[in-house]
Amino acid sequence: MIRISTKGRYGTRFMLELAINYGKNPMLLKDIARNQEISEGYLQHIVDALKGGGLIFSSRVGHGGYTLSRRPEQITLRDILSILEGSINLVECIDNAEVCNRSDDCISRVIWAEIGNKLSTSLQEVTLQRMVDLYNEQKESVPV
Repeated sequence: MIRISTKGRYGTRFMLELAINYGKNPMLLKDIARNQEISEGYLQHIVDALKGGGLIFSSRVGHGGYTLSRRPEQITLRDILSILEGSINLVECIDNAEVCNRSDDCISRVIWAEIGNKLSTSLQEVTLQRMVDLYNEQKESVPV
């Protein structure tokens, strides 16, 4: 089964939380961890990767916290997952042909590359803003 890791899923939830609150005060890690029901210690490792990848800023002004480095419509799911998951190719030989002596003439590799390109394009089309919009639509449709 092809899966997004816990790190990728939690990182996406973290980024969505920042996107929902974009333009407001920086968010504290402990608040996001509580809201998303994620261990603060585990989330810190994810935050370090996202910060290193340039998707978030940390602030020490006031109480400190985290904000997106760009507007939600400028950050894609591909951006997030590339940082947290690494390569999104489905087979190793796409990134490194030398792992298999058949890479040069392997039809399966061609197909996996095509599928990987489609996946990459799909992930590039999903912005944090789209996720925020879906979140707001879902929130509005839930009866109180």
